[in-house]
Amino acid sequence: MSRPSPVRRVAQLYAGLVLFGVSVALLVAARLGLDPWDVFHQGLARRAGLPIGWVVIAVSVVVLLAWIPLRQRPGIGTVSNVIVVGLVVDAVLPVLPQPRALAVRAAFLAAGILTNGIATGLYIGAGLGPGPRDGLMTGLAGQGWPIRRVRTLIEAAVLAVGWLLGGTVGIGTLLYAAGIGPLAHVFIPRFAIDVPEGDHDDKRAVRAQRAGLRRTRRGPGRTGPAGGGTRLRLRLHRRPPVRGRAHV
Repeated sequence: MSRPSPVRRVAQLYAGLVLFGVSVALLVAARLGLDPWDVFHQGLARRAGLPIGWVVIAVSVVVLLAWIPLRQRPGIGTVSNVIVVGLVVDAVLPVLPQPRALAVRAAFLAAGILTNGIATGLYIGAGLGPGPRDGLMTGLAGQGWPIRRVRTLIEAAVLAVGWLLGGTVGIGTLLYAAGIGPLAHVFIPRFAIDVPEGDHDDKRAVRAQRAGLRRTRRGPGRTGPAGGGTRLRLRLHRRPPVRGRAHV
């Protein structure tokens, strides 16, 4: 297998992160409800009187510090995620209109959820390191916790705290929860870049992020986006320790 171009991978990573920031700004401007983490970010921003992008960056740094006891290793995509998404949110929000008509707000919501799914596929597919929140969830899963339970508990906690702080919870929150799984199912494989077998860290990062974004709400016999009753089954594989070297 030929080695994928580093330029292509980095370009795809930053395209995904920029688009992710745009999607968050669209969801905020729609004012119909945010995803759980952004409910938390918005609630903190309102209480602290800070731009939401600053809060996104600050929370990312705190979450990244939680990686230390979990022995997770950040990549260039992880560090870039911390910085780029928050900056893009603050850059895009002032230039977006603040629509009053419900139809326009609904269009913003739909566009935000769709672009969020595309952005997720782009930056995860680049395989250059998980986002801070995905890494936290998959790191806890690596300690023996089921990934579904970890994700549910963390997102329920940040959603509840964010709502108490004044973050926007609404129909958009429910639609995001229902839509992001199928969108990730479509766009992660679509944009995944094949990484040579020797690049263990990159392959582990892609697997971890895919596992973190997995949705398993479909019951037996129900079909996924690809039809035929298939489900996206992605597991977090751990590399065995090498003799004579500490396992990180």
